[in-house]
Amino acid sequence: VDHQKADWVSIHERICQLLIPIHKSLPRVLCEKERKRGMEQLVKRQKYIMDLALSAAQEFVRDGKHEEAIPAALRALRFGAEVHGPDSLHLVPAYLLLAEASTGVGHLLQAFKYLAQAEWIVLTTPGCSAALEQKLHRCLALCCVADENFERALYHLANDIYLASSAFGLKSIETSEGYFHMANIFFRQNKTDVANSLYAEV
Repeated sequence: VDHQKADWVSIHERICQLLIPIHKSLPRVLCEKERKRGMEQLVKRQKYIMDLALSAAQEFVRDGKHEEAIPAALRALRFGAEVHGPDSLHLVPAYLLLAEASTGVGHLLQAFKYLAQAEWIVLTTPGCSAALEQKLHRCLALCCVADENFERALYHLANDIYLASSAFGLKSIETSEGYFHMANIFFRQNKTDVANSLYAEV
């Protein structure tokens, strides 16, 4: 009951009516042309629900409502896998949101599992954008910070900053956010000179 309530509050209420035509099977008497059109409509609906669920999950994460974000991100992941396949780069944003939300509710082991899946997709898919790789390294870094593995977090932030500067530019907000997270780690390690230098760079 709790899971159903969480799912309803998170995303189901928004997509309930959209799910009805998806769950209906196509009549067998349709000609090939009508069947093809029906399948195109189905994929279009699935993509729309995926985008809607992803947007809802991002909103919840941004507002610090991590528990509410999880069902929405899971919906986005499910529909994304149906539309694009289980190993598509289109699934990475959903995995990253699930990792961030899981970290927010204190489920670090689950967060690292989602990140491992996202990392595997990124590493095995040629032509992945620097922007998406940067987001992956940022999320990995923040999970490592939550796990107090600061050295690993710094490694991921170095990659984050490099990829952000190549994708968005040296003076971009995305790059400065990487410096900011790095400065916070040095501050927590009592390396205030390094931290202050990075804060100044930000």
